[in-house]
Amino acid sequence: IRVSVKTGNINEEENQVWLADLMADLLEEGSLTKTSKQIADEMAGMGGNLNIGVGVHTSSVASSVLYEFAPKAIELMADVIRNPKWPSKELDRLKGDLKRDLAVRLSRPRAQATRDFFAAIYPDHPYGRYYPTDQMIDSYTVEDIKEFYSSNFGAKRTTIYVAGNFDKEEVKSAVGNSMSDWHEGPESDYPIANPVTSNTVKIIDRPNAPQSTIYYGLPVADPSNEDYIALDITNSILGGSFASRITSNIREDKGYTYSPRSSIQDNYKSGIWYESADVTTEHTGASLMEIKKEIEKLQNEPPSQEEMDGIINYESGIYVLQNSTPNGIIGQLIFLDTHDLDESFLSNKVKNMHSITPEKVQEMTRKYIRPENMTLIVVGDKIKIEDQIQETVQKPLKQ
Repeated sequence: IRVSVKTGNINEEENQVWLADLMADLLEEGSLTKTSKQIADEMAGMGGNLNIGVGVHTSSVASSVLYEFAPKAIELMADVIRNPKWPSKELDRLKGDLKRDLAVRLSRPRAQATRDFFAAIYPDHPYGRYYPTDQMIDSYTVEDIKEFYSSNFGAKRTTIYVAGNFDKEEVKSAVGNSMSDWHEGPESDYPIANPVTSNTVKIIDRPNAPQSTIYYGLPVADPSNEDYIALDITNSILGGSFASRITSNIREDKGYTYSPRSSIQDNYKSGIWYESADVTTEHTGASLMEIKKEIEKLQNEPPSQEEMDGIINYESGIYVLQNSTPNGIIGQLIFLDTHDLDESFLSNKVKNMHSITPEKVQEMTRKYIRPENMTLIVVGDKIKIEDQIQETVQKPLKQ
């Protein structure tokens, strides 16, 4: 069971980064009718536990319970999301937890690279604001949390997903009894981003680091675009699967890195393709050169049908496996709702994957994956890698 609300970090203002996360933490502290311990005990008695989370596009209250308890669980979850207690005495502790989490994350090179990479591409949008400051967290009040909740939560943005074995009529009745009189709230409102092709090249100095963390990418098509499925297959060939070309090159052949991977960030009406890798310091420039070579090779020559078949069979198999569990099914339905997609996107996905030709992959690489337009963020030992990077990208470095 997942009560999903179409709001999250995307609806935070510039001075509200992680306010939604703090709201979710405080939501876990109980409702007006039950303490957090009473809620936990009741959920445990139904064979489950309560999970409250916030993502970029959605916030949710979720649980898996024994099938006969589904109606009771829905009623309890509705109470939690509709009647939060907002205990102010817990706020300082929760803010302290957030600040510790922030400090740990930002001590890691991947978090530093992520922060600056997306800030460069989305300078004026929540997508580019990954981490708050301690001062920002300290400033948040219970009133700020209440205001965010009242501005973004309500029936119009909420869908209740139930998958698995359950009595359909009893579940419908439980939803109606517990949620039908909830205030409507606002319509869903995802601010559409205008990503920047910034061509930024920046080094974040990490003296004596044995590795360099690379983030290298640019804006591409999003899930609502007709090119998306073909672009997704292209990504799998380039760097998005273990059998991909970049992985085979800089991991298997060269030994520059253990964990290279390319990804498509599925934002609302906006996508980002990027390659990320932790590479040995002395091979930073060489790694970037090999990534570019693989992209240019796919631009100039389509893959073989044998390579295509292997990747498509792998990706379609993974897709089917993901839909074999209740949580997988719910995740796919939320993906549809988030991106305003028709159900045919899911029902026709395997067929559409198998219709992609080698020439289409070459076309997608030429159209979208262009190294000359990419933003590059590298966290590493600046003294040792600056000349390597300059020689490879031949662009001014941002200080």
